[in-house]
Amino acid sequence: MKTSENVRTLFDESIKTKQTARDRLADDIARAIDIAVRTLRSGQKILSCGNGGSAADAQHFSAELVCRFECERPGLPAIALTTDSSALTAISNDYSYKEIFARQVEALGRSGDSLLAISTSGNSANVIRAIEAAHDKGMSVIALTGRDGGRMAGLLMDSDVEIRVPADNTARIQEVHLLTIHCLCHQIDQILFPDN
Repeated sequence: MKTSENVRTLFDESIKTKQTARDRLADDIARAIDIAVRTLRSGQKILSCGNGGSAADAQHFSAELVCRFECERPGLPAIALTTDSSALTAISNDYSYKEIFARQVEALGRSGDSLLAISTSGNSANVIRAIEAAHDKGMSVIALTGRDGGRMAGLLMDSDVEIRVPADNTARIQEVHLLTIHCLCHQIDQILFPDN
């Protein structure tokens, strides 16, 4: 198969996954938007975390809120827990890698804040611990998962929402996670700053 044919196949797979996700996840994404808007409207912040590509997604989300997405507006309070190398290395060295996000949630999270927890498998131990710490703080959780939702799915409360991408391929799951993040950012802007 030619390289260009492989590329077309990958596009087709991505499109198919996104179409399936659109039909299954629109209501869950709307619930996540409600959680995020409620958090920000009340002057609270959104923390985010994940590993690897999901860490990049957590940082992407935070940057879009703090800087801007598609319109000029004031910066919004968001912190990616993946970016402080001194905290990450100290926590993993002094405690364990499993605690790198939970310890930051304990230090920075407050009741009324929200956590965007991202794991394509739903089984990342450090993201699971972050969810547990968030619940201990009285925070709502927006969980981005895939496959069968993993262990994260079983931890969520009524005040949380899981956006579980209906796919098994990590790349396809990540592509839908990114689109979901853009949906969140777009609607946060539209709802909080309708005149822009």
